[in-house]
Amino acid sequence: MNVATVAGVAVSTDHFIDGRRVASPRTFAVRSPIDGAHLADVSAGGAAEVDAAVAAARRAFPEWAALGAEGRHPILKRLAAAILARAQQLAAVETADNGSLLIGNVARVIPRAAHNIQFFADWALKLSRETIDSPEVTNHVRFDPAGVAALITPWNAPFMLTTWKVGPALAAGDTVVVKPPEWAPLTCSLLADLAAEAGVPPGVLNVVQGIGEGAGAALAAHPDIDRLSFTGSTDTAKLIGASAARSLTPVSFELGGKSPFIVCADADLDAAAQTAAAQYVNAGQVCLA
Repeated sequence: MNVATVAGVAVSTDHFIDGRRVASPRTFAVRSPIDGAHLADVSAGGAAEVDAAVAAARRAFPEWAALGAEGRHPILKRLAAAILARAQQLAAVETADNGSLLIGNVARVIPRAAHNIQFFADWALKLSRETIDSPEVTNHVRFDPAGVAALITPWNAPFMLTTWKVGPALAAGDTVVVKPPEWAPLTCSLLADLAAEAGVPPGVLNVVQGIGEGAGAALAAHPDIDRLSFTGSTDTAKLIGASAARSLTPVSFELGGKSPFIVCADADLDAAAQTAAAQYVNAGQVCLA
């Protein structure tokens, strides 16, 4: 296994496929936006690695789905606890990897990631089955897992936004293939390790590292994925949507954009000033700014 030490933390730079680390002969360099320092050379996956990851997820799906929400819940609860236990290390790697503030990562971002996993695991218990009574008949609603989900995540809050996609998918019984952002891929590698330690079975959570034109394009076009979720730019979403359409793969997009801020003549200027300042959260590089 290839490992880099980032902010004092050992991070695997390989893919995570079917419960084990897999290296690629090609790599790409990851540098810190803080000072340009070289952090790691990460495996650059392509179609072969994506094929292996999707196949692993497909094999793992029946058993993971059969556990039911009740069976998956304790595993995901352990994962949420593991994230909190490693919060300081995860925050330090995230800061080195994408330049975000350490204090914000420790206080908000990493705890929110743990909350994402726990929140969706809890809600899956409530939504696994529903009964609707009417005067003449009783209707039963059953929520079934979709299958294999492809998750392509962004660089501005990579760990938290990966859990935002991984959490509901795993809680619902889907298996996943994650393609982290090439600009900040390291904390997603740590998430794979934590998931394995928490008892997530091999093949349920797979991570294929690589650039968008390689691993990302191969994943978006793969005919054996059942759902695709992408957060990123509108231009990239157009390419992903066109690829997914060839297999009629359902997609969900959270895309780039900024909210306009207009101050009218009769506005409360003190309140407007506070709101305007909020646009500079994370240097404005976040959807909530």
